[in-house]
Amino acid sequence: MDQATTIMDALRDVYDPCCEDRELSVVDMGLIEDIHVDDDRAAIDLVLTSGWCPFMVPLVDTIRDRIAALPSVADVDVRLVWHTAWTSDRLTPLARERLQFLPPPNATAGGGPVP
Repeated sequence: MDQATTIMDALRDVYDPCCEDRELSVVDMGLIEDIHVDDDRAAIDLVLTSGWCPFMVPLVDTIRDRIAALPSVADVDVRLVWHTAWTSDRLTPLARERLQFLPPPNATAGGGPVP
């Protein structure tokens, strides 16, 4: 298994604070933009669901701590990505299912939006 895959796997139980009650990780939410590995140094590019995320600092700290705990990583940098907007297209199928509040429009009577 390569280092980037190991890092991504380590993040699968780091929950997005807004979705912790639904057990949705930063991976499920599509917050991990990219992982760069150079020998024992890792850099994680992170996209936030909102630029005003009140959990930004603890989330970055949690991600940094989780990756720093890996035996093959000596240094980690979590970088916020501002040039890419987060959209719901980044959600995994699991996240889509757990965040579904209303039926899709084609599943309602008449195929239109729910009144």
